[in-house]
Amino acid sequence: MNLNMTLIGELIAFIVFVLFCMKFVWPPLNNAIEARQKKIADGLAAGERAEKDLELAQAKIADELKDAKAQAAEIIAQAKKRAEQTVEEGKQRGEAEREAVIAAGHAEVEAERNRLREELRKQVAVLAVAGASKIIEREIDKDAHSDIVEKLVAEL
Repeated sequence: MNLNMTLIGELIAFIVFVLFCMKFVWPPLNNAIEARQKKIADGLAAGERAEKDLELAQAKIADELKDAKAQAAEIIAQAKKRAEQTVEEGKQRGEAEREAVIAAGHAEVEAERNRLREELRKQVAVLAVAGASKIIEREIDKDAHSDIVEKLVAEL
């Protein structure tokens, strides 16, 4: 065997092998590699979109949280205002009740004072009649002279 012939045979076999690989092996491998690259690129794009969506969702949550805090603060302020109004109304009612009790007490005292005056006038009238009867030393008929007694009571 000749070395040149072996080398040429190997060269022809290698060329046939390369042509076979380029025709039948290389296109499916290229397609698989391109599909894999496309899948990876789609995955990276989806990851970036998800990251942006996450940032948007976090921003939206932060805005909603601010709104919720503002609403909570407003509700608390309204509750405090209503509590103050309720306390003020209670104070006013208490003040009105106190004034009513004081007025009732004054009226009761005034009524008792008037009753005691009338009783005192009657007692004074009885004493005046008793004193007058002793002075004139005779008995005054209470029924007959009631108008005189009433006049005397009115003067006192």
